[in-house]
Amino acid sequence: MNILILGGGGREHSLAWAIAQNPKCDRLIVSPGNAGTANLAECIAMNIVDGDEILTFVKDNSIDFVIIGPEAPLAAGIADVLRSEDVLCFGPSQAAAQLESSKFFTKSVCDAAKVPTAVYGHFTDKQSAQDYVKKMGVPIVVKADGLAAGKGVIVAMTLLEALEALDDMFGHELGRAGAEVVIEEFMQGEEASYFILCDGTDVLAIGTAQDHKRVGDGDTGPNTGGMGAYSPAPVLTDQIAQKAMDEIIKPTVAEMARRGTPYTGVLYAGLMIKDGAPRLVEYNARFGDPECQVLMMRLGAQVLDLLLACAEGRLAQARVNWADDHALTVVLAAEGYPKSYDKGSLILGLNTIESSSKAMCFHAGTSQSETGITAQGGRVLNMTARAETLEDARKKAYEMVRQVDWPEGFYRSDIGWRALS
Repeated sequence: MNILILGGGGREHSLAWAIAQNPKCDRLIVSPGNAGTANLAECIAMNIVDGDEILTFVKDNSIDFVIIGPEAPLAAGIADVLRSEDVLCFGPSQAAAQLESSKFFTKSVCDAAKVPTAVYGHFTDKQSAQDYVKKMGVPIVVKADGLAAGKGVIVAMTLLEALEALDDMFGHELGRAGAEVVIEEFMQGEEASYFILCDGTDVLAIGTAQDHKRVGDGDTGPNTGGMGAYSPAPVLTDQIAQKAMDEIIKPTVAEMARRGTPYTGVLYAGLMIKDGAPRLVEYNARFGDPECQVLMMRLGAQVLDLLLACAEGRLAQARVNWADDHALTVVLAAEGYPKSYDKGSLILGLNTIESSSKAMCFHAGTSQSETGITAQGGRVLNMTARAETLEDARKKAYEMVRQVDWPEGFYRSDIGWRALS
């Protein structure tokens, strides 16, 4: 098969790494890719939110299967463009991707499907939102109703923080994403991620993970796109996962089908778990990043078969083969992230790092220059390891981190602390 992966981050590098191991994969192309994906696939520069450009490339290169990685092309309707020309692709339609691209849309689906989630208010003007915050009190969660690359969520512990968040969002600091806001109650508990493949009718759970959203050790500082992750998530026991499937996932998928917008692709459910009961925090319409990296490390080559079964509507016959293992990834980010940071710094030491079925340096924001590999993003590298125990996976990942010579970067030193403390 000729396979095209859209995206250029750590998620796409890990997807490419797993898919390249499958004998069904003959030619693998990643657009735009990065310095890491260049080692195992062709990297092609394209505008991945331009449906016409992608469709032309797919036809000219006899692409059999397109996998859409990031949220932006999903929200732009790239899956719709491809399917309209009978191109097999993995990823939800533009209408179904609203489960991520609109917080208010998700809340309306949850209301109709009676999905347990936070009490909320939806606002299009700042004054009403401010009044609601003052009435509800803090802590409270303020969310931009749109895509904000994982950074449009503020957990406000003080009234001042909440009001400043509203100033930023209605002041359009987040671009179009902040034109509307959803304000939610602050849910207590432990958060975990649940990943489910959906083919519009059937669902198949493919793993659990826990992310570390805050930038600093001890879960301090502002939210980020994610500073590390591990899989499986101990808090998401088989019993709680089944409860989430029955009370959250299946009712959502049924409601989406009822609306005439069946969900196909991966549904990433962020769950808050307290006293054995899961509640929905949010949905994402794609693999989480960096959670994808630990899932791919554990799943390996079978990922391609699972994604094909999903895209072809064959999930009822699909099965996941799990090893009794653990994976952990540590994100190396550019100094200053998630705020402003410099690009172009040289990263040394990468050629000494192990690359195997149990250890990989996934590239997130890198490019190859004449002088070597340089940092080109906020989150730059994902040191990912797999072992029989989480403790051993963590030890290996941090050994890999220490081999990197990059003074302009930083990382959290406590990834995995919840499961290991």
